[in-house]
Parts: sequence; structure tokens; C-alpha cells
Amino acid sequence: MSNETTSPLGRLLSSVEFKLIVSWVFVVLVTMLLDTRHTYWNKSADSAELILRQTVLLGFFALGAAIIIISGGIDLSSGSVIAMSATVFGSLMIVLDPEGFKAGHVSTNAVVLSIAGTLLVGAMVGTLHAWLITSVGLPPFVATLATLVGLRSFGRGLTPTLTGGKSQIDFPDTGLRESLKDVTSISILFVLFALLLWFLMSRTVTGRHLQAMGGNEQAAKLSGIRTDRLKWLAYVIGAVSASIVGIISFADTGSAKPDIMARGYELNAIAASVIGGCSLQGGVGTIPGTILGCLFLRTIIDAVQKIVGAGADVYEGMIVGIVVVVAVTFSQRGGSKLIGKRYFSDEIGWSVIPTLGLLSGLAFLLFFGKREWYAPYQAILVGLIVIGALAVRAVLESRTNSSSRV
Repeated sequence: MSNETTSPLGRLLSSVEFKLIVSWVFVVLVTMLLDTRHTYWNKSADSAELILRQTVLLGFFALGAAIIIISGGIDLSSGSVIAMSATVFGSLMIVLDPEGFKAGHVSTNAVVLSIAGTLLVGAMVGTLHAWLITSVGLPPFVATLATLVGLRSFGRGLTPTLTGGKSQIDFPDTGLRESLKDVTSISILFVLFALLLWFLMSRTVTGRHLQAMGGNEQAAKLSGIRTDRLKWLAYVIGAVSASIVGIISFADTGSAKPDIMARGYELNAIAASVIGGCSLQGGVGTIPGTILGCLFLRTIIDAVQKIVGAGADVYEGMIVGIVVVVAVTFSQRGGSKLIGKRYFSDEIGWSVIPTLGLLSGLAFLLFFGKREWYAPYQAILVGLIVIGALAVRAVLESRTNSSSRV
């Protein structure tokens, strides 16, 4: 192995964190170039605050999801936990201080107890997940898929019981709401939370055991590691982090709507973790990488909104999917392994080329179809260029494959 590979500079340049920082800068520059309103220039402070707020909200439960993924599990329920936690927080304030809730001035004791109760409920959900996985023996995917549906349904049933038939709980206390959603306060809380998890994963025996369990659970058991307790810890951290977001989101949006609140958020948390370098096979991942993954993902989504304009939220899922595929392909499998890899030389590869060309043309149409300079032939041209380029790649791969057999 060369000195360049083992040098600190070489490790830095090859790290997922460095690649994410460079990619983030590239996205910001491209957005500045393509955004006709030049929002990042004209409203730089507002844009930075918006991205920071969205990154922090995603970061809380993405860090929890990362801990679970590193330990070898998966959690599909974080969006439902957020919605249920917001509902529980509002319900506890109604029960503990009904008069103050109606008057719009909830007592401090009621607020503190409501927050503590909501976090306790999150810990109970994490304990339920750990029990279903360790004692009942359900796969993590199945266990958290059940709570994905069940917890949101629980919140929908609880809300009308305490509000007299309403389907949502409105945040009553304006002053409290401003305090809970203040970007400076939640950013400081997020930094403290991230530092705590970083210390757990990087500087403690428990963190090393979590990584070892994710890498090879059977070997960890044979080494004397109590994997059941570690799974409990991981899933409790994941659920409690989602409960924190539930409290903040309740204040941020001004109402708890368990039927639609945080729907699909669990996929963004998993996506941010994967983009940040976490392996879905377990055992690999860092806290700084996950934070940068959240920043990169939220900046990508914000960039699409700036470039496309109205209706950009329609493309959010598509963008997240593309980014996850690219991140997994290049950051986790290694760029050197991809150079000689054959993608299109077999029957499946050839048959997918028209699909990729069609998707490229449609994507170009969706993103740029409303621009003044757009013409329909451009989308067709983009699709044909992609098909031609991939066909050339397939031919080259076939020739390489044939020559290697000789």
C-alpha cells in the first residue's frame, strides 16, 4: 500500500465526509447559476436559515436512524412516531392544564411534564420495537412496518377523543410555540444531541459494540456482547429522537395532524443516513457523515424548489431516490470498483437502456418544460443522447468481455 493512500491527507480526500462537502458546494453553485430569482444571493440569510431549520429537523431523527442502521437494524416508523409524539404532546397539555390550554397560556409545569411524557412514550415505542425483534423474533423490517401503520392510527384515534371530534390539535400558546421552534434554540439542542451520540459511537465501548453487532451479530454474541440490550438502546435512541422532532414539528407547523404529519419522513431519514455513509448491511457509518448527509439532502431538495418553482414538492421523492442510488453506488461500493464494472453488456442491461433514456427525457421536460427557452425537441434530444451514450458503453463492455475470454 502506498504512502499516499495511508497519509492523513489521502484518508481525508477519500472520506465520505469530504466528498459530501464538495458535492454540497457544487449543488449550491449550480443552484446559484440556474435559479432565475437568484435567491441564494438576494436572500442569503433567509435561505441559510431555512436550510438550517430543515437540516436540524431531519438531523434529529436521521441520527437515530443511523444508530439503528449501524447496529444492523432498520426503522420504518420514525414518521409515524413523529406524528404520534406531536399528538401525545398536545394531548398531555390538554390533560395537565385544560384551562391554560383553552386560554392559550399553558403552565410551565404542564409543559415540562408534557415534554417528559412525550419522550417517555418515545422510549416505550423503542422498547416495543426491541421486544418485537429480540423476544418475539420478528425481522426489524416487519416490526417497524407494523408500528408505521399502528402508531399513526393510534394518533388519529386519540385526537378526536380529546378535542371533541376534531381531527387535529392546534398549538395554543403563541409564546411557547415561538420558543420551541426558534432556529437558534433547536440548533443548539441538535449540536448537543449530535455530540452526545458522537461520543457514544466514537469514544465508548458501547459504541464499538454497536458497530461490531452491525458488522456480524453472531460473532458479537460469541464474543460475549449482549446484543439484545444493544438493540434496545439503538431503537430507544431512534424513537426518542423522533419524539423530539414531534414536539418541535408541532410548534413549527402550529398543529398536530396525525393523518398527514411527517408522512414519508422515515424514508428521508434512511436516505440521509445512507448518503452520509451508513451501510444498510450494518457496521459502517459515522455521526458527522450522517449530519452532512442531512445537509446535502435538504440542500438538494431546496435547490429543486428554487430552480423548478411552484409544484417542486412533486419531484421530491424522485430526487431523493436518485440521490440515494448515486450515493450508494459511488460512496459505498468505491469508485475504483465501478470503472471496470459491466452494467449494460448482458440482456437486462441492454433492455434497460430505453427506459433510462425515456426517464432522462421526461425528467428534462418536468424540470425545464416551463422555461422560456424550452422546446419539445430538447427533451427528445436529451433522451436520444442518453440512449446513444449508454449503447456505446454497452458495446464497449461487450468487446471488453469478449477480449477477456480469449
